[in-house]
Amino acid sequence: MPESDARDGGGEAVTTERRSQPVPLGRNRGFQLLWTGSAFSTLGLETADLAFPLLVLAVTGSPAAAGLVGAVQMTTALVLGLPAGELADRFDRRALLLIVESSRAVAVGSIVVAQLTDELVLAHLLAVAAVMGAMRPLAATARMLLIRTVVPPEQLTAALTREEVRINGASLAGPPLGGALFAVGRAVPFLATTLTLVVSVVCVALMRPKASGTTDGEAAPAAPPPQEGSSALRRILGGIALVWRNPLLRRTTLFTAVMNSATAPMILIVVVQLQRQEISSALIGVATAGLALGGLAGAALVTRLHRLPPAALMLGQAGSVAVLLCLLGLSLGPWWAAGVLFLTMLAVPAMRVLVDVVMFRQVPDEQRGRVISAVMTLWGLGAAGGTLLAGVLLDFLSPPVILIAIAALLAVVFFAALASRDFRATAWPAEAGRSDR
Repeated sequence: MPESDARDGGGEAVTTERRSQPVPLGRNRGFQLLWTGSAFSTLGLETADLAFPLLVLAVTGSPAAAGLVGAVQMTTALVLGLPAGELADRFDRRALLLIVESSRAVAVGSIVVAQLTDELVLAHLLAVAAVMGAMRPLAATARMLLIRTVVPPEQLTAALTREEVRINGASLAGPPLGGALFAVGRAVPFLATTLTLVVSVVCVALMRPKASGTTDGEAAPAAPPPQEGSSALRRILGGIALVWRNPLLRRTTLFTAVMNSATAPMILIVVVQLQRQEISSALIGVATAGLALGGLAGAALVTRLHRLPPAALMLGQAGSVAVLLCLLGLSLGPWWAAGVLFLTMLAVPAMRVLVDVVMFRQVPDEQRGRVISAVMTLWGLGAAGGTLLAGVLLDFLSPPVILIAIAALLAVVFFAALASRDFRATAWPAEAGRSDR
């Protein structure tokens, strides 16, 4: 007998229907804990990212040392990006995130102790930079996978949109907070970051993620053990191999990697351009804040932009950014730069969620961590390469010339993608559902 006929008046049917409806994200305890902990963690890390080079300069007096510390952090993150995916596929992701956030808290807290005891040296700062870099890819992969254990598929896009709000909000508030706290005392921003990381640890510890086939309170199961005879290196590189073998994943990854390489140097170029116009550092900060403000505004546009076909969204982003880069080359002051950067970021949240819908959701869970880390590593390499090349070129060319050159590169990518029938045929997967977008 159908459930709707099990009770007079259909009372049981109403109850069953209500129970089948997913809990709204605002009342989803697991997601709220994960999001709150992530928000505190990201705000703290953005605060420390601004204070870290200031501290290195204060301790050593050497810009080269500050560059070395930044290079160690970035290099460690890139080198350990692929192994992070293998770990996330093999072990409990909640436990991994607990280890990550605890390690970060200890590392940043050690700076506070060393500063208060007047024993802070460059070697210590390099070690902390290595730890922070090593934890970054593992945190990003584990957190993205954990979202799937606390949010049903039909709410995943909405959850990822809220993640964009978290990321861009922290990017907007963190740097000025870091500067203000550093003015109070060298150890103060790192104490604040340590406290935010402790909050994140508590939130993750209180989570009770579950996956299909589990009950409340049970952690999502780890992926099955690797096949016998499979080498560790082959497993680590498995994400890249899977991306390359799949035409859809390959096209989308290459397209977004080029976009990332082209846009990553924008801040550096804008800062140099405004400095040569003798703009104050305060106004330069206002101008660069346009990126975070654009990301926040863009988070509200995710659902609307996802009404477009994926190919149209990607092509539109490439074409519009090419035009905006040319406009950015006009030396019209900090407010003009802020406005252009704001417009450049409007479609970025929708693009990041698009990558999840079109790529990551099509990969089996036991391989998803490696694919996510592979894509993020390629993005990181592209961003690092693009920024390095722009830095070198700025010694020889003016910022407007470099911006026009980048725009020309994006124009080539735009027309190449437009000419590709397979790229134009990229579509939303049927299982994503219109309601999810």
